[in-house]
Amino acid sequence: MLTILGFAMIATFLVLIMMKKMSPIAALVLIPALFCVFVGKGAHLGDYVIDGVTSLAPTAAMLMFAIVYFGVMIDVGLFDPIVRGILKFAKADPMRIVVGTAVLAAIVSLDGDGSTTFMITVSAMYPLYKRLKMSLVVLTGVAAMANGVMNTLPWGGPTARAATALKLDASDIFVPMIPALLVGLLFVFVLSYVLGLRERKRLGVLTLDEVLVEEKETETVLVGTGTGAGAGADQGTPPAGSSGPGTGAEAEDDGFQGLDPNRATLRPRLYWFNALLTVVLLTAMILEWLPIPVLFLLGAALALTVNFPRIPDQRARLAAHADNVLNVSGMVFAAAVFTGVLQGTGMVDSMATWMVDVIPEGMGPHMALVTGLLSLPLTYFMSNDGFYFGVLPVLAEAGAAHGVSPLEMARASLVGQPLHMSSPLVPAVYVLVGMARVDFGDHTRFVVKWAAATCLVILGAGILFGII
Repeated sequence: MLTILGFAMIATFLVLIMMKKMSPIAALVLIPALFCVFVGKGAHLGDYVIDGVTSLAPTAAMLMFAIVYFGVMIDVGLFDPIVRGILKFAKADPMRIVVGTAVLAAIVSLDGDGSTTFMITVSAMYPLYKRLKMSLVVLTGVAAMANGVMNTLPWGGPTARAATALKLDASDIFVPMIPALLVGLLFVFVLSYVLGLRERKRLGVLTLDEVLVEEKETETVLVGTGTGAGAGADQGTPPAGSSGPGTGAEAEDDGFQGLDPNRATLRPRLYWFNALLTVVLLTAMILEWLPIPVLFLLGAALALTVNFPRIPDQRARLAAHADNVLNVSGMVFAAAVFTGVLQGTGMVDSMATWMVDVIPEGMGPHMALVTGLLSLPLTYFMSNDGFYFGVLPVLAEAGAAHGVSPLEMARASLVGQPLHMSSPLVPAVYVLVGMARVDFGDHTRFVVKWAAATCLVILGAGILFGII
């Protein structure tokens, strides 16, 4: 009976959030609470939730302060020179433009928010693609794949979800995966080079002057800062009166801008302080000098204090990023109900026992490989919430019965992220295709095969390096 109720709870959760009948946060709370009553252990619901919240508090804190930190870094202009440098490097060579798209998307993905990454990347690169008549699905596909690899960062979502679902430390999952993820990112760059050569062969190489003579349109999208994940719904049209990138004589110099160069939050005098702080923070995270939540808590506090010494300015920055913080940290705490009930009632153990009986004995020791392969279709056809909170715990229990560690299972579960970022269930992908004026079906047809290949490269590297 517990097995049936467990699968019924997961299926109910998945159906409701995929059909958009409930928000993930509401579904994570209400559905397990209801099934806890069905199991006959409603009196223990409070204990399950408190235990879950206690174990998940560090993960929620890490996500909260990582979003604030990287949001502030974008606000103050840390990434602006990188954007300008990539645009100057790209010039009007299609190959350079595609490679530059991948590099820019990967760098901006450090903030952990897909919507922000896509807004900045498309804003910077769209005018070049449009004027050179390059394929816009190349822009969306390359950006999505680069972001998908970088989405495995501990504050990006999937790693935190895996850590949450299996009660592991996010750094224990992520740090050993770095070599395999670097191989995956390198594959995206090589693929970008190949796609760029294809575009160069089709279009040739022009100078920006020739392009501007041929085409006088001034379409562009300017992105401000401090916008949350929900921003960008109406970003396809520039504000009235904006001149935008690539207009007039500025085209050869700094005309193609991805960020408003005159925004009030810029702190050019503090650029090297912010760059050094970010390098030190990432180094400390990789070397595990302190727990990741503590590092980002200190980093966010220091970044806010130095860049915005006035209290009203600090409040404004926090308010600007509040939507992202609330959505992500709220989801983690809501997941405490789901995972607490799933484990506290014994449903996970019962389902795992059933799966162990179903999986052929010969496949048991290879559950990490099975999980990696399953992560491709499962994270594409369901949300990360559904996969990491509903499916991964069951797979992990089945793997444990055959001696496969939860850490290996958690790392294998990250493999499907490059494909997941183009899933129709990911809101950020609609920001991407909407701003790039690409039909979602065209984007899907183009990207699925390449994203799946990227996933398999990461999985193969993980196995080769003994990580998975």
